[in-house]
Amino acid sequence: MKLGLLMSGQGAQQVGMGADLYATLPKYQETIDHASELLGYDVMTTIVNSEDNIKQTKYTQPAILAMSMGIYNALSDVMPEPAGALGLSLGEYSALTAAGSMTFEQGMAIIKDRGAYMQDAGDANPGKMVAVMTDDQDLVVATLEKLRATGKRVYPANFNTFNQLVIGGIEADVDEAMVALTEVGVSRIVELPVSGAFHTPLLQTAVDQLADRLTDETFSTPAFAVYSNTTGQKFDDVKATLLKQITSPTYFAQALQAMVDNGVDTLIEFGPSDTLMKFAKKIVGKDIRRYCVKDLASFNEVRNMLIAAQETV
Repeated sequence: MKLGLLMSGQGAQQVGMGADLYATLPKYQETIDHASELLGYDVMTTIVNSEDNIKQTKYTQPAILAMSMGIYNALSDVMPEPAGALGLSLGEYSALTAAGSMTFEQGMAIIKDRGAYMQDAGDANPGKMVAVMTDDQDLVVATLEKLRATGKRVYPANFNTFNQLVIGGIEADVDEAMVALTEVGVSRIVELPVSGAFHTPLLQTAVDQLADRLTDETFSTPAFAVYSNTTGQKFDDVKATLLKQITSPTYFAQALQAMVDNGVDTLIEFGPSDTLMKFAKKIVGKDIRRYCVKDLASFNEVRNMLIAAQETV
């Protein structure tokens, strides 16, 4: 088995996420409790069980990092060393933490501030995001380029699969882009429940703040390859890439394809949902084994799979 880790990004969160894991698994509970100590508030009470807070970027980002690492730690005794890891946006911090490029304490501290910066930037520059379903992504990009040439602020944001591209920007400009895309033949566009236009230039103030925040941070060489969805390839300059990530499009599809091309044959998603596992099915097909761990039932399934894989080696 050549294992690839998929780490959930923002948007995967849901009320009650990980509650059964917290109640059952000591290593998971230990990780969440440590996150609470680092953050200065109880993760389970303040975020996981709060309808309001779980929707807020400043709370959501630390909670997802804590959950992903809690699952990772709880499976560590039966998991082989991964051949690679990939996270969607925020999930890159989980991937880098799992690989030892940053410590859990360091990752939580940075994400606490990153989430606050992005929350403030989104509040100051309200935006809108929509998912555009088409395999002609060049057409979408070209349509947005024409709109920006007229002064509109709408941008490609997330290349999630080879036929799903999320775009974002000023609400009125995104609405105009939806009309323009419909006129050129795009038939399926889905509005997303987000408060900001992430991975667009609308969040530049968050980049400026994070740049100052990361000035004195140092990152270690990862124990295994971590792929960046900003570049579509393995991380090189961690600090520069994490700064670029906030206002640049994500290329999850390209990064996952690169990881699979380098030999990964089994994928496990860690986090509140199975979104990345579904993306993976569309990107790399059915030949790659895909699992997710989002609750106790899926944890037990994956744990048993990993134990069985060890016994057959």
